[in-house]
Amino acid sequence: MQHNIHHEVSDGVTYQGTNGIPHAVEGEMTPVVRVIGRLITGMLLAAVLAGLWRGMNSHQGFIADVVNGLKASEVGFAVALILLGSIVEGFGYGLSLGTRWPYTRNIAVLMVRGDPEAAHRLVATLVGLVALALVILSPSITTISGLSLIVVTALFGMGTLYVLAGRAPAFVHGTHGLLAYGVFLVYLTGLVYPGLDFWSYLRAVGALHALLLAVFLGGMTTGQRGFGTPIDPFVKPQKASQWTIAAHVSAALLLVATLGWMMPAYPVAFYLAVTQVAVGFLLFHAVNLKPRDPGVMVVFHQSMVLLMSLAIVLQWR
Repeated sequence: MQHNIHHEVSDGVTYQGTNGIPHAVEGEMTPVVRVIGRLITGMLLAAVLAGLWRGMNSHQGFIADVVNGLKASEVGFAVALILLGSIVEGFGYGLSLGTRWPYTRNIAVLMVRGDPEAAHRLVATLVGLVALALVILSPSITTISGLSLIVVTALFGMGTLYVLAGRAPAFVHGTHGLLAYGVFLVYLTGLVYPGLDFWSYLRAVGALHALLLAVFLGGMTTGQRGFGTPIDPFVKPQKASQWTIAAHVSAALLLVATLGWMMPAYPVAFYLAVTQVAVGFLLFHAVNLKPRDPGVMVVFHQSMVLLMSLAIVLQWR
């Protein structure tokens, strides 16, 4: 059987096959992307320095000091990884490497040139290597859970490429986001509450349940609309992407209500959640205005979620 496969390039998008599914889409390298990229590079360096400082000041023995340092760096790396994912989404780099995964032959060169998707994949590799080192040096429920979550997150990360290309359901994208936050929370709680079983902690903290539900539905919203497709303004949902965002908004309001009910346990997280609702409406407008690359609002929206996670775990007041 002969397949009629062809390539067509239009507006930086390479289409493969007869079904119009995008194979590779070149994102736009704007000054904003460069600035945010440099900030995240600084964040990675800060994570390394924080790990060195933590390790040198632990004074619990060489191995324990190394483990403490790696945990501190891993938290910073996980934050940078999530923010890189938001740059990828916000500035149209989701398919900049096509559906090839995990690497391309020149991925390091692309990262140096500023491709956020290339950087995202290489930082994900760094997170995985540190997690492996932690399991070897200090096997525990926390470190083994962290490494396991990273492996599953990576596999779902491959799936997100096919979601954007229209070949996989939005559930895959939502699960990827949920797992990415799971990785961040495993190492954050392991750093803040050493010796505590992460899964017991997660079961006990209801505020995180509401937050993670909103994270999952936020990822579902991105996956449901696909690459470069607007959601369109609506009063009553008419299509799948609109029903998904209605569910996401409901989850965001549930988060506000949950944190409000728990006051004064998490005051900073509550005020961040209230602000995030307004940010979400601005992001909705940005997605409809520029569906392929809604811009910096995606990064800001994700930063707010990270701050809420920190506020809950660290109990900021």
